[in-house]
Amino acid sequence: MTIIKSDNAYGEDVDESIEQDFKPLSAEEASALIKSQAVLSPWRVLFWQVGVGSLVAFAAWGLTGRTQAAWSAGYGALSVVIPAAFFIRGLARQQQAGNAGSALVGFFVWEMVKIVLTIAMLFAAPRLIVQLDWLALLAGFVVTIKVYWVAMWLRPGRKDPRK
Repeated sequence: MTIIKSDNAYGEDVDESIEQDFKPLSAEEASALIKSQAVLSPWRVLFWQVGVGSLVAFAAWGLTGRTQAAWSAGYGALSVVIPAAFFIRGLARQQQAGNAGSALVGFFVWEMVKIVLTIAMLFAAPRLIVQLDWLALLAGFVVTIKVYWVAMWLRPGRKDPRK
């Protein structure tokens, strides 16, 4: 390890350590590393969101005995799933972009589309669902949106951060 003295933004000397054992990967090593990393498909997460949203709708129906609660919970889940499907489809087209800057802008544009569509669906809920059950709608929405976190936690190839 080597210690180098340099000036920071304020003109003061700062000690910085640089690791000398750094070795760049060869093309074969980089390819093997990329292949060893498990990729979580956004379409798979969307599939799980549909499943979880359906379970919440059936649970709302089973717990309350009211079909309005089931429709409300299902609509809450759809308020997550439909915008996410647009987002995933839009990002799939952005992968064709050769420029990283345009891909980043595309990401933000599709995220904004997802947010606006979600808000629009939630505002439309009282007009589309007869005798809307807000608690069931919120339950379907929240549980379905939490699938993102569960998917990240349970993704294949996840390393234990404690090790």
